[in-house]
Amino acid sequence: MLRIRKNDTVIITAGKDKGKTGKVVRVLLEKNAVIVEQANIVKKHEKPNQQNRTGGIVDREAPIHISNVMLLDGKTGKGTRFKISSGKDNDKIRVAAKSGTVFD
Repeated sequence: MLRIRKNDTVIITAGKDKGKTGKVVRVLLEKNAVIVEQANIVKKHEKPNQQNRTGGIVDREAPIHISNVMLLDGKTGKGTRFKISSGKDNDKIRVAAKSGTVFD
């Protein structure tokens, strides 16, 4: 189970887009990777199809390994580690390690 979820705001900690922030668009469980909005853009050659009648070279977001992103803390504006703790009604919540900000 991955601890980063869709619509989380993350900061990229390694690679060509190090330091960029963005929203998680998709989580790929089988690859342990996430796709971040407007980050890790690659060029992809596409054949013509029903949606793209001309085909050609298209810019697309590529997956980033989960170990290369961190949750963005709203208080500090930096990447943060987090811990799982129980909230009201004994449900699991994610809490920033340093600032105590609750994610969710």
